[in-house]
Amino acid sequence: MSEMRVVGVRVELPQNQPILLLREAEGERYLPIWIGSVEATAIALEQQGVRPARPLTHDLLKDVIGALGRELEQVRITDLKEGTFFAELVFDGDVRVSARPSDSVALALRVGVPIHAEDSVLAEAGLIIPDEQEDEVEKFREFLDSVSPEDFRGADT
Repeated sequence: MSEMRVVGVRVELPQNQPILLLREAEGERYLPIWIGSVEATAIALEQQGVRPARPLTHDLLKDVIGALGRELEQVRITDLKEGTFFAELVFDGDVRVSARPSDSVALALRVGVPIHAEDSVLAEAGLIIPDEQEDEVEKFREFLDSVSPEDFRGADT
């Protein structure tokens, strides 16, 4: 199992499909996951430090977890079946809840817990970006710095 870092989200054209891009903390592999526009907006807002006037669903879930006296310990991307990624939320007491990776990552960013991916998922879907493509990753990071949450509104899900 590898710890992952959130590189960010971008919109894949021409379908306007948001992609979540994760990278191994101690490795070279990237993990692209196609996600919905609502989750892309939630992740982008959190990465940009934007606080909406009213809590979003992921903010609400964070508050509910705390109000119930539980603690989210980590998020795991556990499987990939027929192009669909699966994840789970791991709480104190080894309580596990199945969840979509996009929701899991949005919640992990808010709570500040690690994100892990199973080695089998990385072996199947992980990408190694050669050095000559590193500038593309840098361009992606620049894109993330310039994108606003409104850019994700109206995307097909």
